[in-house]
Amino acid sequence: MKPWLQLVFFTCIFLIWHTEAEFFTSIGQMTDLIYAEKDLVQSLKEYIRAEENKLSQIKSWAEKMDLLTSKSSSDPEGYLAHPVNAYKLVKRLNTDWLELENLVLQDTTNGFIANLTIQRQFFPTEEDETGAAKALMRLQDTYKLDPETLARGNLPGTKYRSSLAVGDCFGMGKTAYNDGDYYHTVLWMEQALKQHDEGEDTTVSKVEILDYLSYAVFQFGDLHRAMELTRRLISLDSTHERAGSNLRYFEKLLEKEREEEEKEKEKPINKSVTATEPVVQSGAYERPLDYLPERDIYEALCRGEGVKMTPRRQKRLFCRYHDGNRNPHLLIAPFKEEDEWDSPHIVRYYDVMSDEEIEKIKQLAKPRLARATVRDPKTGVLTVASYRVSKSSWLEEDDDPVVAKVNQRMQQITGLTVKTAELLQVGTFVLSAKDEPDAFKRLGTGNRVATFLNYMSDVEAGGATVFPDFGAAIWPKKGTAVFWYNLFRSGEGDYRTRHAACPVLVGCKWVSNKWFHERGNEFLRPCGRTEVD
Repeated sequence: MKPWLQLVFFTCIFLIWHTEAEFFTSIGQMTDLIYAEKDLVQSLKEYIRAEENKLSQIKSWAEKMDLLTSKSSSDPEGYLAHPVNAYKLVKRLNTDWLELENLVLQDTTNGFIANLTIQRQFFPTEEDETGAAKALMRLQDTYKLDPETLARGNLPGTKYRSSLAVGDCFGMGKTAYNDGDYYHTVLWMEQALKQHDEGEDTTVSKVEILDYLSYAVFQFGDLHRAMELTRRLISLDSTHERAGSNLRYFEKLLEKEREEEEKEKEKPINKSVTATEPVVQSGAYERPLDYLPERDIYEALCRGEGVKMTPRRQKRLFCRYHDGNRNPHLLIAPFKEEDEWDSPHIVRYYDVMSDEEIEKIKQLAKPRLARATVRDPKTGVLTVASYRVSKSSWLEEDDDPVVAKVNQRMQQITGLTVKTAELLQVGTFVLSAKDEPDAFKRLGTGNRVATFLNYMSDVEAGGATVFPDFGAAIWPKKGTAVFWYNLFRSGEGDYRTRHAACPVLVGCKWVSNKWFHERGNEFLRPCGRTEVD
């Protein structure tokens, strides 16, 4: 197989084991945060109870002293005429008030602060918060959701509805702004301003929102709207230095534009020139292009648009029982096989993994999850990609009998050997990547001849596996698995099997996959007569 073809065809996922949590990359690990937060709430409630008990004692003492001092101060000499009263007054001031002082100074925060300090080392970082915000923006772009939909929490299949407050929308916009992403800055600052104008309670001021929004709008070349927003800001805070400076700068630019327009009008009209500058409409800005290939096709397939499943193709798809070419283990209990696509041939198998096996594999994988990386198409260096918000781990057969059992089952179904296959990879995949073929050469097992992908969870919305080259989208179904060949029988790569995983809109997606390699399968899947058999 030609080296340059290998670079195009195959995906290779490398792991970087960080000391940081990177919780935003894995919902599986974020569940730990739910229990950590619950523990903190219980600790906080214990602190509140201790404070309430302390205040109750102080209040009781104060009420008791109030009655006593009212009585004693009405007739001091008469009160002190009784020797017991004189003794108790001295005792109270020397002993009892000291005890009260100790009670007031008693620190009940120790337990809560100690627990908080311990838990804080496992808290998400600034990187996690930024990553979570970018993940929301990616969902927004992929599934064409406006900020209002996300802010109100109007998502399909959600069991627990949640909304974004003004401060949350402002935080989203600020994250985008710090990343130089003025497109999303405008969208989220506008949403924050809208909710603020509707009277929502918040600690974020309109001045702060308008400050970011006006500059982001200016970055799109919309000078008139930038000036309008800046004037509104100044009307709220006339002492805002940056806004005043920006307004003067915008006015100079506008004046310069007008002068240039006047000069253009004075020039003789050249009828052969018809091209005009695009007009930016206020409030409507186009999403900038990025270097990710086939972005529009990929995102359309994720939304279920552009799937090229024609009635003619549908007629070529069938369901059948699969016994692994009369494998003795499957003769009595064959698997249900369903065609997902005709060419390249992609099939789905049902009831491949039981719920118990799935839970066990998730349990084994969870502590080992690490952020997956991709090869940067610009630099060629392995790096953490903003679009690959996933974590993966690798399981060996020695880790647990369940892993060995699942591996054996995949071998029986495919008729390929697992002896030269890669370890079972478990995780949540967001986007597949192109990577270096030399990694496989060093293994001495050839390239990846086939992919067996197990879906270990249902997903309420999103999370499809899409093939941009031929317009297919395959949706997760818990307990099922899909299988396809990455190589033709000749060993040449099949361009069409390049694939990507769509981001999960609602739910949690778990998968495990096995990559079978060429070596050891020469006679199990022999060469065909032509290059593309």
